[in-house]
Formats: sequence, structure tokens, C-alpha cells
Amino acid sequence: MLGFPAAVAAGYVPVKIFLDMPAEFSLGALPGWVLVDLAGFLVAGLVLLLGSVATLFHATAGAVLLGLGGLLAIGALLTEPLSVGVPPSRFADAMFTHGGFAMIDRVGLAALAVLIVVLAFLPPTFRYLRYRTPALPVLSGQRVSSSRGW
Repeated sequence: MLGFPAAVAAGYVPVKIFLDMPAEFSLGALPGWVLVDLAGFLVAGLVLLLGSVATLFHATAGAVLLGLGGLLAIGALLTEPLSVGVPPSRFADAMFTHGGFAMIDRVGLAALAVLIVVLAFLPPTFRYLRYRTPALPVLSGQRVSSSRGW
């Protein structure tokens, strides 16, 4: 269930950047690393969303997708300062002093991504997803009678 909020948090970053762009500005004017970083956030959000839906249906692939999405989100978060050409310490300082909701979103995404990666690859997670409840036997119209003769 942590995958849904993480998917929203990962998708918020590029959507907010796209919405804040002026109308006369195009994506082609952005440096390549910024586009790669934005694509990383979008792909991480999509993989986290698919993994969350898959785990709702007890699919083992859901845990793998959640773990992969968490790793992609961590990678996108780590490459973000490098994509804009700012040292990570200065980027973190700016985020925590002037970040507002963007800072809360990134910190929340980082915490959720680490938690998802840890929980997704634990053996009890796979055991839970592989467990299938036993099916009830179907009666084929035969009359079930007790051994007592009432």
C-alpha cells in the first residue's frame, strides 16, 4: 500500500515542473540530463503504480516491480542535483530552506522509496504473495447425508 503514495510523489515532480514552464518554453531547450531525470521520476511513478496494483492481486511480480520502482525513485532523487549542475550539499540546503512543498514531496518520496525497497525484497513478502487460499470443494449435486439415520 505504500506504493500508491510513492507513485503520486514521484509523479508530482515532473508534472509540477511541466506546469510551471512558460508557454513559450519547450522541452527541447532543457539539457539532456534534466530530461533523463524527469523521465526517471515518471518511469519510477509508473512502475510503482503498476507494482502496487499487482500486489493488490497477490502477484509476486508486484513486489519485484515495487522494488524496482523504489530503486528508480532513489536514482532519480540522487541524480537531480547533478542534472542541474549543482553540488548535492548546496541543492539539499536550498531544498530545506526554500523548498516548501517540493521539499516535503522529495523527502517523503525518499523515505517511502527506501522503505518500499526494503519491504519489497523481504522473504515474508514473497511468502505472502505466493500464498493461495485453498479452494472450497464444489458439490456436484450429490446429496450429502450424515451417517446417522434420523
